[in-house]
Amino acid sequence: MKKHFVVLLLSGFVIISGCRNAEKAPMLTNKDIDKVINQMTDLMIHDVTNPPLAARFFAYTCLAGYEVVSENDKHAHSMHGALNEYPLISKPKTVSGFDYRLSAILAMLKTAEKLQPSGTQLAKFEKSILDSCKNLGFSEAMIDSSGSYAKLISKKILAYAKADKYNRISNYTRYKESEGAGDWHPTPPAYMIPVEPYFNTIRTLTLDSASQFLPDPPIPFSTDKHSTFYKFLQMSYVKSGNGLSKEERDIANFWDCNPFAVQNDGHMLIGLKKISPGAHWMGIASLACDQQKVDFSKAMEVQTVLAIGLMDSFICCWDDKYRTNRIRPETAIRKYIDPSWKPLLQTPPFPEYISGHSVISSSSAVILTHYFGNNFHFTDDVEVKYGIPPRSFKSFDQAAKEAAISRFWGGIHFMDAIDNGVTQGAKVGNWVINKMKGRTS
Repeated sequence: MKKHFVVLLLSGFVIISGCRNAEKAPMLTNKDIDKVINQMTDLMIHDVTNPPLAARFFAYTCLAGYEVVSENDKHAHSMHGALNEYPLISKPKTVSGFDYRLSAILAMLKTAEKLQPSGTQLAKFEKSILDSCKNLGFSEAMIDSSGSYAKLISKKILAYAKADKYNRISNYTRYKESEGAGDWHPTPPAYMIPVEPYFNTIRTLTLDSASQFLPDPPIPFSTDKHSTFYKFLQMSYVKSGNGLSKEERDIANFWDCNPFAVQNDGHMLIGLKKISPGAHWMGIASLACDQQKVDFSKAMEVQTVLAIGLMDSFICCWDDKYRTNRIRPETAIRKYIDPSWKPLLQTPPFPEYISGHSVISSSSAVILTHYFGNNFHFTDDVEVKYGIPPRSFKSFDQAAKEAAISRFWGGIHFMDAIDNGVTQGAKVGNWVINKMKGRTS
């Protein structure tokens, strides 16, 4: 009898002790993923990373974190079979005693450190993460094991990234501007060379090809004052000139997200701190994850799928930009209507059709709606630290439509580029979600 009583006491002690340890166990959350995204975004601003390339950085970095999660959370399925050429990565047997959430964070950082031009600057942030983990109660052994695991996964993802052939672009013949009357030309004040004219040559993540979802062709260029194009031109001239309300101006500025924006300062051009459109939507995803208090694994999935959608959206959008090579409103209006006209927003350095912000915003809205629902109310304060006041939305779709029309009010896009961009983005977003649904292991 006594013997059994002692056993029960010991068993009870083990159970109680186990519960207490579980309560005190360090737990990383969706906020830690958000911190990595923010650090990457700040570094992109420092490096003036262009929007398509920023999406590529986000995609592979998040894939590194998600790969760790998929190997340790039974509810998270592998990307093998869902993404083009994505390798089957086995969970390493040589590493044990790790915390998979910490490994995921470190895998993200180690991947971003290699991908981003100034990635070495992330080392300081990584150290602060590890110091925080020590304060939370992580042992040195667990931190070391988590780091070793992260390095193995990051190496696999970096090899996958290298195989997309982006590194070959620098060897291609320099893009030459065409001389047609309706063709794109660099715009003031910096007259920058075209950005990423060969981005459509890299491997897509889920799409069959860069041209899978070709939009309707743009309205044909014409200087005939009775033509549809000229009516579009006149509409942009009137509306984006003095025809904007304060609310429309505020919306255009809110969604500007132009990392190439500069201002004249004497004989110098000074760059303005602005994030890319993709970084803005990654920030919105972080807000949604935090608002819904989703766990670490789900937040990692949301950010990864969104980043995948962003990269594929930019690939197909850029494919059409350099195929159509259409003139920007600023160039056409100055040449055919008013030589002194300036758009509200600075014109980005690449062809007009199709609207990139319209495509990626529509795609992002579809993906985030899949995870959080149709009527997700949120306040977007992603760019408050850059001096942009917050705006509130009743849904991701409302935000995406506002982002799209902001390009017309900003004077940098014609309406057909916006409308068709929204359509193309929705197709990409739905395609990505269907690919995700097909994962089974």
